[in-house]
This record gives sequence, C-alpha cells and structure tokens, in this order.
Amino acid sequence: MNLSMLQASNTMGQLHHKLDLIGNNMSNMNTPGYKGREANFASLLSQQVNNQSDEEAEVNRLTPDGIRVGSGAKLAHTNMDLTQGTMQETDRGLDIALLEDNHLFQLQVDTEDGPQTQYTRAGNFYLSPTENDEVMLTDSNGRPVLDENEEQLTFADNMEDINVREDGAIMVTRGGVEEAEGQLGIVEAVRPRMLEAAGENRFRLPEGAEAAADEILIGAEAQVQSGRLESSNVDLAKQMTDMQNAQRAYEFNSRSISTGDEMMGLVNQLRS
Repeated sequence: MNLSMLQASNTMGQLHHKLDLIGNNMSNMNTPGYKGREANFASLLSQQVNNQSDEEAEVNRLTPDGIRVGSGAKLAHTNMDLTQGTMQETDRGLDIALLEDNHLFQLQVDTEDGPQTQYTRAGNFYLSPTENDEVMLTDSNGRPVLDENEEQLTFADNMEDINVREDGAIMVTRGGVEEAEGQLGIVEAVRPRMLEAAGENRFRLPEGAEAAADEILIGAEAQVQSGRLESSNVDLAKQMTDMQNAQRAYEFNSRSISTGDEMMGLVNQLRS
C-alpha cells in the first residue's frame, strides 16, 4: 500500500467516527437538555521523506532538508456546545429549565468506584420514594439530584405541593403553608471543553482532573424557571449539511484508494 492509499484509509476510519457523532446528535434532537457535539480533526504525525541524497547537492541549500508528508487525519477531540436550547412549556412544577449558558445540575451517580458527582442540563425531575416515608428528588433515571452542598434532596412525604423558585429554592406546601426546604445545587462550567460525556445526557470531570475541579466548575447562583424544559440545541439543518460533507469526504478518499490500486496494477503490468 502506497502512502496516498494509507492516508485515505486512515482518514476514512476517522470520518466514520464523525458520522457516528452526527447520527447521535440527530437521534437526540428530542431529548430534553441534550447538548450537541462537534468533531474536530487534526493531521496525523508527519514523517520525514528525504528528497535529496547527494551531499554535494546539499551545499548552500535554501529549501528544507526534506518534505513533510502527513499520513492522514484523525479525530482530535469532540466539543460540546453548552449553549441554551429552546424552551418548551410543560406547566409541571418539577420540570426545571436553566436560564444561563454553561450552567449545570448536579447528580449523584453510582459507578464502579463508588458514588460520583456528574452533571446535566436536563431538568425533568421526579420524586422517588425512599425509606422513613420520605421522597427524594431524582432525574428521569432515578439518580439523586444534589443540593448546593452535594447532598441528596429528600422531603417528608406529606406535602400538598412542590415547586421550584427562580433562585433554585425548592418550595414545599404543607397545611397551606409554603416553605423552602431545599436548594438546587447549580454549577457553572468555566471550561466546558474539559468535561467529557458520561452517557445518558450526563457529563463528568475527566479522570485525574479532581485536583483541578475548581478551575473547571464553580458554584453559581441559580437562575431557573419551573414549568418549562430546555429542549436539545441540535440544529438539524447543520447536522444534515455536516453529514453530507462527511459522506462526500469519505467517498473522495475511497476513490483515492481505488485510483491508487489501479495505478499500482498498471505499474505491475509495465514491469511484466
């Protein structure tokens, strides 16, 4: 396989990952709080190819010692767009929309290494029963929502009504009296590109970044609105355009391999 065929083969493999990413974005267009992801490519490590072997010819040479030839492109990293999506009215007290970009709810997620704090923009919350006649605020998958102290939000199960104030205070009505019994823990992603996808519309700190957590996430004053949900921020028109461009790039690289194979066949025929 010659160098041009190798370049095309490497690039095709990475374009396949980009198409997977676009497909994931499009399939989550109706997922509350989903944030689109975008693939960025970079050239693979170049290799040095000498184009002059005569030492005498190198005297007073002004051009570089050789030419640098890349070996294709790779998917360097994926960026998450944490900008706000459109708002949908639900009139449900536990549907909470964040009103600021880069703000995130905190969730407690059980992992192989124990409980871990993860983050999401999806605010479709529910009350799940626990022990001692209490209920706990959870996400749609039953994971506990955390307060400003990263503690679970639990309430006695004798309430008449529950809703969330604009500053994130959880207001519970009992006996006709409304009182604040909790506070949503909202953080701001100062460096959102440092966050990595954890699956199911959640984000987490990268492994080994716990020491620098304060540089990536900081506590923020909640600015929320109940009775509304933030929809996905995926732009379908852009995703379709990106998909077509990626498919064309895949096709061009495939043709490059076919052309290289045909040329090698002609060379072999000439040799024979």
